[in-house]
Amino acid sequence: MLNEKMNGELSKQINAEMFSSYLYLSMSGWFESKGLSGFASWMRIQAKEETFHAEKLYDYVYERGGRVVLGAIDQPESEWSSALEIFEGALKHEEMISGMINDLVNISIEEKDHATNNFLQWFVAEQVEEEASAQAVVDKLKLIGDGSGMFVLDQEMGKRTFVAEE
Repeated sequence: MLNEKMNGELSKQINAEMFSSYLYLSMSGWFESKGLSGFASWMRIQAKEETFHAEKLYDYVYERGGRVVLGAIDQPESEWSSALEIFEGALKHEEMISGMINDLVNISIEEKDHATNNFLQWFVAEQVEEEASAQAVVDKLKLIGDGSGMFVLDQEMGKRTFVAEE
């Protein structure tokens, strides 16, 4: 059974994951408006991943006898000056989410909730991947600038597929 503190903190994380999905969907829309359908597709898949993360947390709370309380989702940013600015923002956002996951792990240790600690290790590993993925795109965008390489990178970004990993 989840204690009240852990239950509340997991509910907050669900909200953060849903905001992440909303943010990435907004980023996808910006790319669509610029004719960069590969980047837009990459971001839509990222949005789906974030929803999957929220649902994974949601299911866990109920599996442990808790109750999720959903909060309002803030409006995400919708205007950026470049693809690089978007991916630098995505990287910063993922670093923030990693910090939130680490805080959850610390709470699970303080509360001696070993089951939740074990469950959260999947998210710890996932955040390493999320940050590395965003950083790789930032690095590529810095290398190619706003020139014709954007077309090639857009094609590459469009090859990403969604895989719900358990």
